[in-house]
Amino acid sequence: MTLEELEYKQGKENAENKIKLNVTINGQLLSLSVPPTYRLVDLLRKELGLTGTKISCEIGRCGACSVLMNGTLVNACLVMAYQINGTVIETIEHVAQESLHPIQQAFLEEGALQCGYCTPGMVIALKSLLDINKQPTEEEVLDYLTGNLCRCTGYNGILRAVQRYKDGLKP
Repeated sequence: MTLEELEYKQGKENAENKIKLNVTINGQLLSLSVPPTYRLVDLLRKELGLTGTKISCEIGRCGACSVLMNGTLVNACLVMAYQINGTVIETIEHVAQESLHPIQQAFLEEGALQCGYCTPGMVIALKSLLDINKQPTEEEVLDYLTGNLCRCTGYNGILRAVQRYKDGLKP
């Protein structure tokens, strides 16, 4: 068997083994066929080019891959693609529509990022919290961010960004 024949055979087998999904991602209803071993993070990055969702620890400990699934914060590295069938997924690419989300703007103004690798997951996590609690305490913020690690800035800039966001809400 030639290399071309082998590649064709493997491609055909992979196509036959794909699972079909209907999912809304960033406001767009999609019908997708993906390998059954795909995780949500793989689908987002490899199939849809949504690379704001980062891959880091791959075991759900760092939060770099945080997304919202039906409004709930999840680690995309721990969610298998078949589990998203019929759900609504929101990634960092959807957070800023016309302009930066206020929490993103606060991150910039307070220097709450350095290398930026953790920033998409941090912003998604904070958006999730701030969607349900507009005036969280510092303890609530820290509790909500326990699943998100930053190895560059520490958390002072992030806490200042949340405070700036909250201050912007006051009349």
